Amino acid sequence: MMKNHQFHLVDISPWPLMISIIIMNYTWFTVIYFNTKLTTTMFSMMGILLVMFKWWNDIQRESTFQGNHTSSVMISMKYGMILFITSEILFFISFFWSFFHHSLSPSMEMGLSWPPMMIYSFNPLNIPLMNTIILLSSGISITWTHSSLFTNNFNQTKKSLLLTIILGGYFSMLQYYEYKNAPFCMSDSVYGSTFFLTTGFHGIHVIIGTLFLIHAFIRLSKMYFSKTHHLGMELSIWYWHFVDVIWLFLYMVIYWWGK
Repeated sequence: MMKNHQFHLVDISPWPLMISIIIMNYTWFTVIYFNTKLTTTMFSMMGILLVMFKWWNDIQRESTFQGNHTSSVMISMKYGMILFITSEILFFISFFWSFFHHSLSPSMEMGLSWPPMMIYSFNPLNIPLMNTIILLSSGISITWTHSSLFTNNFNQTKKSLLLTIILGGYFSMLQYYEYKNAPFCMSDSVYGSTFFLTTGFHGIHVIIGTLFLIHAFIRLSKMYFSKTHHLGMELSIWYWHFVDVIWLFLYMVIYWWGK
């Protein structure tokens, strides 16, 4: 159908309604699990993944094959991504706020010290420093990816993007090893809960960012991107830079200063 504007009026889709129903069921099954230990949440998770795959496949078709993502639509998507990353920054600020609140004035229950008594924190020069080097290196490689794409050098774009994905997976493996050998757990005072919540949510963001980059790599391999049409990859690169910057603050505050 012909149109005289640059905006994309989305076609009728079943996915928003379906994902809402599935998420509601997932919440209900989670409550049941907490009370009965019946692991029924797996079916809802499979439904969420299926709808996500089909929904994102529709968006990819609209942008790549139907040409519905005009310049005005892409600008609105960039604004949406900026707002999303801003909300994620505020999300992590809440954790840093909690950390400073308890570390700057430790209570009597914590022994008036930080870290609390009988809690041995991580050495910031071991795995945390290694993870910092990994993420900084991934920031360099993803910038290499972006610049190579702008010059239509797809060979360099693939190599640098694959290197970034490998570094992201390596970071997650090291964080899993760190958690497995941690000398304290999440229930060890407010230090344990703050530490694992902050670093754990960042770890989840690294996994999500790695999945974003894997999806971009698959689309790049199918020649869906060019130097003028690569919004999906650009937004995933923005997200990865956000993950890098948050980790630098996290390393300096929780691992180094809060030791």
